[in-house]
Parts: sequence; C-alpha cells; structure tokens
Amino acid sequence: MTANMPSPPNHRPESPLHSVNWPLVLGLAAIAFVRPLFSIVGLSDALGKPATPIVLTVAISLAWILIVGLTRVRRPVLTPALAGAAYGVFAIATSGLLVRGIPVALFGSTSILITNVVWGTACGLLALLLQRMRGVR
Repeated sequence: MTANMPSPPNHRPESPLHSVNWPLVLGLAAIAFVRPLFSIVGLSDALGKPATPIVLTVAISLAWILIVGLTRVRRPVLTPALAGAAYGVFAIATSGLLVRGIPVALFGSTSILITNVVWGTACGLLALLLQRMRGVR
C-alpha cells in the first residue's frame, strides 16, 4: 500500500554536488598551487626542470590521494575531480589571463580543465580504492 504513495513534497534525492565537502575541494586545489608557486619564485629552474614539476605533481597527487583516502570523504572520486577543476579555473584566471592574455587563455582553457579534471578523477579513484581497502563505505 505504501509503495504507490508519492514522496513528501520537501523530499528530494540528494544531489552529488550537495554532498561534496567544498572547503576540502578548495583546500585540495590550494595544495596544487605549490606547483605554479615553485615556478613563479624560480625554484623550478633552480632545482631543475623537468624533474621539479614532475616531483611536485607526484607529491600533490599523493597528498590528494592520502587526504581523501584516509578520511571518510563522502564523494572520494568527485571531490578531487572538482578540486582539479577548481585548480584549472584558478590557473586559467591567474596564469592564463594575467600572463598570456585573454585569447590564449580562452583557447587553452578547455585542455587545461580537461587535464586537471582527469588528474583529479584518477587521484579520486585511487583514494576510493584506499578507502575500500580500509573498509570505509
């Protein structure tokens, strides 16, 4: 009898975006800014390219995987994917617009966003695996 009853008017299924920890997304994106900061202050040149950007990318990825994988983040794949998108938007806004100009930033924006979302998603999948290995549901 209750199977055919409509849902209460205020009951809506929770959207995946509503259950995202937005401060964590922005915190993960901020961690990723270590990489461009190294370039801005000249540490990437001083420590050597291409090794420094590669090492920093691996370190940032490990940080994202461990932070999400060792906690009970509700959306372990979506959270770092959104962090990648947020980092991409910040990178476009700061480096692209300020340094290279609007036409170059607009042309390269799609590839920057896609690359960073894929990077975040990959980190999220590894974080999900870590959560599952720990028994987190």
